[in-house]
Amino acid sequence: MHDLVIRGGTIVDGTGADPVIADVAIDGDIITAIGPDLPAGKQEIDASGKVVAPGFVDIHTHYDGQATWDPEMAPSSWHGVTTVVMGNCGVGFAPAKPDKHDWLIGLMEGVEDIPGSALAEGIQWNWESFPEYMDALEKMPRTVDVGTHVPHGAVRAYVMGEREERKEEPTETDIAAMSQIVEEGLNAGALGFSTSRTILHKSVDGELVPGTTATKEELIGIGRAMGRTGFGVFEMASDLNKEWKEFEWMGDLSRETGLPVTFAALQSPLKQLPLEDQIAEMRAQNDKGANIVAQIALRGNGILMGWQATFHPFSFKPSWLAIQHLPWEEQLAKLKDPEFKARVVAEESEYPDSDIRFLAEIATTAWNLLYEMGDGFQYEPTAEETLQAGAERNDVSGAEYAYDVLMRDEGTGFIYFPVLNYKDGNLDFLEDLQRSDDCVNSLSDGGAHCGTICDAASPTFMLEYWVRDRAKGNLTLAQAIKRQCRDTALLYGLEDRGLLAEGYLADINVIDMDKLKLGKPWLAFDLPAGGKRLLQKAEGYEFTIKSGQVTFRNGDMQGPTPGGVIRGPQTAPQAQAAAGSN
Repeated sequence: MHDLVIRGGTIVDGTGADPVIADVAIDGDIITAIGPDLPAGKQEIDASGKVVAPGFVDIHTHYDGQATWDPEMAPSSWHGVTTVVMGNCGVGFAPAKPDKHDWLIGLMEGVEDIPGSALAEGIQWNWESFPEYMDALEKMPRTVDVGTHVPHGAVRAYVMGEREERKEEPTETDIAAMSQIVEEGLNAGALGFSTSRTILHKSVDGELVPGTTATKEELIGIGRAMGRTGFGVFEMASDLNKEWKEFEWMGDLSRETGLPVTFAALQSPLKQLPLEDQIAEMRAQNDKGANIVAQIALRGNGILMGWQATFHPFSFKPSWLAIQHLPWEEQLAKLKDPEFKARVVAEESEYPDSDIRFLAEIATTAWNLLYEMGDGFQYEPTAEETLQAGAERNDVSGAEYAYDVLMRDEGTGFIYFPVLNYKDGNLDFLEDLQRSDDCVNSLSDGGAHCGTICDAASPTFMLEYWVRDRAKGNLTLAQAIKRQCRDTALLYGLEDRGLLAEGYLADINVIDMDKLKLGKPWLAFDLPAGGKRLLQKAEGYEFTIKSGQVTFRNGDMQGPTPGGVIRGPQTAPQAQAAAGSN
């Protein structure tokens, strides 16, 4: 008798093959049989009419702090994710000298909009080196497996100290020391190394992230350290400035080490290269033997603007600035006052001097680029859903309409500002990229941008919208599951998951595609020290199973926390069997 049998579901196995109806048997944490009429299980799940798919593998998250205190790992775990890779974009918490704790928190808060007070209260700092951080992660049981990169920011700060803060160029000795730490981190189980080279990424004090202007010599030196281990992914967020010749050194690094290099490929006003040129340059290097992979988002990377969020169109108005530190109840009372509304709408914004001031101006005045988030919002909004269109229909100014949208539901309304990936007002440009083997679905930023973005729901959005509801250029269910399961797993050498097949890890979702639906985002204040974060649930996930145990049922955590820490690449079951027979 099997431990668990999922009976009669539509199996979408992660290979891209057509779905078939069959049973899935699980014993311990492994899938042991797939086929019709399997023997009984001690527990059984009736999956008739439901999709049975592998657990999702999300390779771009920032749970580095949350993973040390939170067993649930929401919101990603609410959306069928059973494996996360964190430590992206060069930010993280190891290695960490005791006098750098606050600095590392400020770096994460500035780059990823994670409340510093929550990090300060939640993180126990029972490590200094990266291997010690990996050991600390193992002490917290979770609903998901976690893997991580060695982050450039922490490594640079550890080696260079105040010289890094003064933006001194690292010496050969510094580069050698950084390389040694990265090699040590990979040998301890890190899945790769990450860095950031974009002016959008700054500390809470406005300082550029360490590594933003790193030289080719530094990056290649660290890459060679990775090459000595024989595995690992080099991950990067970059503005792709032409003078940096990013694709040239990425290609050189990948060819020399044989390792994959991956970058965030986006339509962005900050990137000198249009997205189509980014892909073309990547492919030119790959044609010469490199292995560069573009990480693409599934929708516009957009800020959710609300009164209690990090940002909204009135954030720089003097009257708002005068009340922004008041308790919410007092703020809401002021916001409901017609005189206060009239004053705020009429005032001019007082913008701070900043490299990205132009984005702030767009977000507070360009009503034709901002969208109201009503019921059933689909994240590919049309011109009819802009604030400008709503203002014209209601014969009011754009600012007045924006104010009214935010005041919905007792001041909890949201406005959507797709900063990236939406310059054409649609998602058509993603259609071919989502079918390309040199691109991988990513950039959910799970656990980050707590007051601005809620893209951890991307796997649900993929199934609900790209597979089921989008009228044009959609994906097949088999394609979508492969993209979010097998393709992401293989990039990071996780060959033991992302497939429904005998011998593979029993990470499984049972999904009712007819009922699948994203809920309305909301702001919760449930992080340590009362820190806020945007959350979004979904209907339709009947069961999520991690390592053979039911972790979520109809969106509710069931208690088991079988998730562990991934240490290095994981071999496929066939390779394990062959090794065992020798």
